[in-house]
Amino acid sequence: MTLNVLAGDMAHLPDSMSIAGIGVVSGYGWGREFLWQGLMGGKPAARLYPGYGRGRDQHAWVGRIPDGGDPAFGTGLFGRAVHAAATEAIADGQARGWRSEGRTVGLVHAFTLGDVADWRDFYRRDDGHRRSRDYLRMLPSTPISVVMQEFGFHGPAMNVSAACSSGNVGLLTAKMWRDAGLVDDVLCVTTDLSATPDMLEHFVAVGAAIADSDPFTACRPFQEGTLGFTMAEASVALLLTDAVELAYARVLGGAMTNDAFHVVSVDPTHAQIIACVERALANAGIDAADVAYYNAHGTGTRQCDGAERDVMATVFDDRPAIAALKPLTGHCQGACAAIEVAAIALSYERGIAASAPIVAPAHPRLLDGPTPMLDGPTLKLSMGMGGNNAAVVLARV
Repeated sequence: MTLNVLAGDMAHLPDSMSIAGIGVVSGYGWGREFLWQGLMGGKPAARLYPGYGRGRDQHAWVGRIPDGGDPAFGTGLFGRAVHAAATEAIADGQARGWRSEGRTVGLVHAFTLGDVADWRDFYRRDDGHRRSRDYLRMLPSTPISVVMQEFGFHGPAMNVSAACSSGNVGLLTAKMWRDAGLVDDVLCVTTDLSATPDMLEHFVAVGAAIADSDPFTACRPFQEGTLGFTMAEASVALLLTDAVELAYARVLGGAMTNDAFHVVSVDPTHAQIIACVERALANAGIDAADVAYYNAHGTGTRQCDGAERDVMATVFDDRPAIAALKPLTGHCQGACAAIEVAAIALSYERGIAASAPIVAPAHPRLLDGPTPMLDGPTLKLSMGMGGNNAAVVLARV
């Protein structure tokens, strides 16, 4: 292994945190086991929904979160989903021996647009008028404040946003807090419920999302004939701590860069994406040859596929196995990295690497559905609009 050399002459192997609790609300249902069963069954979370398209009489393939959750935590699904994911992750950690008493616990919430549906209704249905208590529920600070109050956490609490790399950015923010001595533990929650007809319309218009084809026809990362992604939703919570022995996986390190190239398109040189991956490996204290799995951003768009094939060839010499999940989970936008990190953590615990089935001629290292888990770290890359790149390195406990 390599050591990451910091400023001065001191060589330091970065500290790490463990994922000790997982909570998931997704297109598969309310709970992490619904996600796992969906991944193992190889069935996409998306289904055909009516009311999409300009005439609102069209159908579209979307991985929407089904109705559910406790109405006490929001008139819409956003606040309910945040609360459900958070409480499931905390309960999971407690079942593994985690206790918050005497510890400084922070909460970082990563998201993109917030409660899209409820804000839309606020203006269109309520004409900007609503009871103050219902209005306050829509503010980005409210869902995390509710969780902090319910569990008596007193560490820092904030929202971060970095487009579709937000999940990885949330994890790295949590790790920076711990490395800086601000917290003992962090609850990292990532939420995106923006798969509404008006949002999907514009993702289709820019050539990224595919609405009228089933997920396996549309989204084929690292395979021939890929068209783009199926839009989806999720809220995912990860409890990060080193205070339990029976954790899922360790977060060894990571890095973030920005292309500084275009608000949507990927820099065709891929220089900053490659730099992000290389810096993440250095920060984690490992070499590219140590990595067993490359968990792809895998949107299935032409630009993303080209960039990630370049990363695999340039950084890894096409050695690691490639896992791609978006044909199954859909592209959960700001929550996509988090739901894939949750899948990685569950894969380490259960000894099965999750990946979508291959449906067309593919990269030789792409996994064809669930396979027995190999030893070795996983590098998880995410890329977001605005040139936001973020990579994290995870490993078995």
